[in-house]
Amino acid sequence: MKHYLGIDVGSVSTNLVLINQRGELIRKLYFRSQGNPVLSVQRGLAELVRDFKDFEIAGVGTTGSGRQLIGQLVGADLIKNEITAHAVACLSVEPSVQTIIEIGGQDSKLILIRDGIVSDFAMNTVCAAGTGSFLDQQAARLDMEVAELGQRAAQGKRPVRIAGRCAVFAESDMIHKQQMGHPLEDILAGLCQALVRNFLNNLAKGKDLKPPFIFQGGVAANLGIRKAFEEVLGSKLIIPEHYDVMGALGVALLVRDESAAQKRPTRFKGFHLLKEHIVTTSFDCDGCANQCEVVELRQNEQVIACLGDKCGKWSNRIDGERLNKPSTQVG
Repeated sequence: MKHYLGIDVGSVSTNLVLINQRGELIRKLYFRSQGNPVLSVQRGLAELVRDFKDFEIAGVGTTGSGRQLIGQLVGADLIKNEITAHAVACLSVEPSVQTIIEIGGQDSKLILIRDGIVSDFAMNTVCAAGTGSFLDQQAARLDMEVAELGQRAAQGKRPVRIAGRCAVFAESDMIHKQQMGHPLEDILAGLCQALVRNFLNNLAKGKDLKPPFIFQGGVAANLGIRKAFEEVLGSKLIIPEHYDVMGALGVALLVRDESAAQKRPTRFKGFHLLKEHIVTTSFDCDGCANQCEVVELRQNEQVIACLGDKCGKWSNRIDGERLNKPSTQVG
């Protein structure tokens, strides 16, 4: 059976999802990017080869902030923005969904669905308050796992008021409340309520939020945040089974449908990428006033892609059709 690979490259994590022709999830992989998404993708491909001895990749899609870089690396058939990818994944789980709340490691998104299509969306990439990285930071400061932070926040009986519009102020406020003697559970509950207020004030102002609500992204596992959202919205949240890899799932479903419609061979370069020496370098182009920061993707010292130039001076000089396209069959 043919399989389709979805890759979501974010600022904190790199997620890979393998689905079959029926759209069933066969395998999902989650890695911390640790500043090197190329290495994370190579690790993911290595695990797929190790676990599945005989399968064919019929299509590959990439999404997330690093979708262009990884799309060039693997030979993606589809490179799609994360709003569309998340919406498609959620509709596959709950076709009647109207509001999608997505909170990841470094950003957050609000997506409104009406009649099965995206009608509006908003993203917050400016402040870390409310994102997974901030919650990780606070859990580490309190010497506990982030899962424990969520559990103890859900136990809070009298949440204290925390200033949640800024990560720096939120942390200072938490420390002040600790010094005043408030129970830690109430402080954590107040933190979760503050982060939810911050999300709604930044992304949902003036928008009509309607149920069913889907909550996804890594923070969806946090019981305290989930409880705070449900109290404010007055509705239960749907947490998908694969809440942590919905972007990768969505782009895998998209590339499956596009491949079936167009009936063309995949551009996937193959699993030989595992053995290749792949690095990125960068330089500033002084060809015009734009002064673009250009990233070069090098495979065995050969430049195979350029990204970041506004005019296409560097990216257009790479002829992708001249690159080798090895077999996509394993086993």
